[in-house]
Amino acid sequence: MSLKKQAVSSMIWTFSQQFGTQLITFAVSVILARLLLPSDFGTIAMFTVVMSIASALIDGGMSSSLIRSAEVDDRDLSTVFWFNLGVAVVMYIIIFVAAPWIASFYKVEILTAVIRVYSLSIIIGSLTAVQGTRFTKAMDFKTLFKIQLPSLIIGAVAAVVMAFSGFGIWTLVFYPLIQATMGGIQLWFYSKWKPLLIFDRAKFKQHFGFGYKMTLSGLLETVFNNIYTILIGKYFSSAQLGFYNRADNLKQLPVSNLSSALNKVTFPLFAKLNNNDVKLKEVYQKLMKLVIFVIAPVLFLMMVVAEPLIRFLLTDKWLPAVPYLQVLVLSGILYPIHAYNLNILKIKGRSDLFLKLEFWKKGLQILTLLISVPFGVIGIVWGQVIFSVLAFFINTHYTGKMLKYGSMNQILDLMPIISLSAGIALIIYFSDRFYFHNWVDLPRLLVLSGLYAALYLGTVCMFKFKEINYLKDLLKK
Repeated sequence: MSLKKQAVSSMIWTFSQQFGTQLITFAVSVILARLLLPSDFGTIAMFTVVMSIASALIDGGMSSSLIRSAEVDDRDLSTVFWFNLGVAVVMYIIIFVAAPWIASFYKVEILTAVIRVYSLSIIIGSLTAVQGTRFTKAMDFKTLFKIQLPSLIIGAVAAVVMAFSGFGIWTLVFYPLIQATMGGIQLWFYSKWKPLLIFDRAKFKQHFGFGYKMTLSGLLETVFNNIYTILIGKYFSSAQLGFYNRADNLKQLPVSNLSSALNKVTFPLFAKLNNNDVKLKEVYQKLMKLVIFVIAPVLFLMMVVAEPLIRFLLTDKWLPAVPYLQVLVLSGILYPIHAYNLNILKIKGRSDLFLKLEFWKKGLQILTLLISVPFGVIGIVWGQVIFSVLAFFINTHYTGKMLKYGSMNQILDLMPIISLSAGIALIIYFSDRFYFHNWVDLPRLLVLSGLYAALYLGTVCMFKFKEINYLKDLLKK
């Protein structure tokens, strides 16, 4: 299969996996949000940062090293497997012992038991990381789809039953555990690969030499991505953290789904084009414009319909999340561009530059936090938007040098799409305010979404935006 056909096939299966699973996840989250309390979601969010740090340490950046390496054998895979498992066991012991201190920090007593059970997923994940990496490296996203979908369905059914049965916060604990366990069993079954009793020091040194810088970068990214959750959980109520967390999750629904799906394909795809900068830039430019073409209008529409959307999906008790969602969608627009710029550094093997950028960004993030915290949760949310814009210029620095495609070139490519999306959002906002604001939520959502889609697609066809052709070609293939 040619690289182009392989890329298109990979995208189709990745999107099927990402959106199929997220459709189920979203439906379940709506049901759970109606049955559980905002404080339950806030309590779980308090522990997210610890889990994220543990996951970053377990992988050690070695999965990225396996994917970017031209050739890997059983010695490579087994070495990474045993490293992942060893670190996972150590991390679980540390978290188990530290759980009471974490609960004391947030002043939430039940968090001790929640942490000790929830963090079992660390060990489960370490047992399946290499198997999943093998499928990703081979761009076999069809098999990953076959694995993830049934795992999610089983976990979702279990979660809904538990929520209806009154398990409360424990529903949110066992839901990911059941899903991870079912997925792990299938990964071992479909992979056919089994680790050998080998730990090759030379292989470890090779992958760790690249991976430890990625790990440090990942740790910085994890801690600072979750610092908002830490601050809100510490200084505000668990309910407010629940509102923030739910708004962030809604924003991430289109952002992480589309960008994660493309990221799974683009990293191995970019790796195959590593030695052809002209072709790499061409593919990168097209993908970047395509993802913004799809994601920008969705996010701007979410901003306009945030109130009826949250009330219809989650009921009135979640309405305090509306202003958070309306602001957070602005920070989500550039998220895929951050990821793709950093992917270029990874496939070029420049984890040192990757780490250097992370240090610069974290200093900037601390500054924006110090300025925004006194203004409350809404100030913290606006600080995220400002940071996202400033981080764009940092992330594009080395990509501009390597591919001769810097920040200003990328802005010129993206601004027509973003400006159009924002302009139509304004039209829909005033239309809603004058004509539809008293309508029932569902008809209001359908009409406003339909108007937005008609205006957006009509304009891009009228002015012959190239991105519509990219999308048509992809759908045809």
